[in-house]
Amino acid sequence: MRDLTYIRELFAKEDEVLKSIPNGLAERGMPQISIPPEVGRTLYLLAKISGATRILELGTLGGYSTIYLARALPSTGKCFTIELNADHARFAKENISRANLNEQVTVIVGDASEQLEILAQSGERFDFFFIDADKPNFDHYLEKAISLAAPNAVIAMDNLLYFGDSVLDETNDNPILAKLRQVNQTLAQDPRIESMLLPIGDGLGIAKVKSA
Repeated sequence: MRDLTYIRELFAKEDEVLKSIPNGLAERGMPQISIPPEVGRTLYLLAKISGATRILELGTLGGYSTIYLARALPSTGKCFTIELNADHARFAKENISRANLNEQVTVIVGDASEQLEILAQSGERFDFFFIDADKPNFDHYLEKAISLAAPNAVIAMDNLLYFGDSVLDETNDNPILAKLRQVNQTLAQDPRIESMLLPIGDGLGIAKVKSA
């Protein structure tokens, strides 16, 4: 695998808050599954370029990706992030506060499917999504994101290659891999979106929702 040190040091250098999150996760016995810096920087640029003002993230963990996303917002923008685990949400709130982003970020603790339904019933719309929650529900989350999307919204999805290139091994019948292959097919073929799968991090899917 290519050494990413050059790219990270030149384009995706972390500040002290971001640097501290992996150690904080380790101290709390939480999984080390935050996105890498180059994916964080890519998300930041995508949100910035798209002019996003309302962001919805599924899967907060320690708030690493949340901070990148929220920093792309204008001062009046809002990032809503949904996290199932209350301990993860608590730690994320600490880091979001340290990053001085309390005004931009709302952490919602609960099941993502249930919270998405509540947002839909409330008539909420978002112009940027980052899906990084439980993989078995990725197809459902993608469908809900499309239904909650403002015109020309951007949807980003992590782990679409899954631990390297595991998704490419058709002989591996792991149900998670089968689900991710299905999601990749949807991204590539669904007429409602225009998409690309980027080979950075663990595979970052990018889709633009077509306007009606």
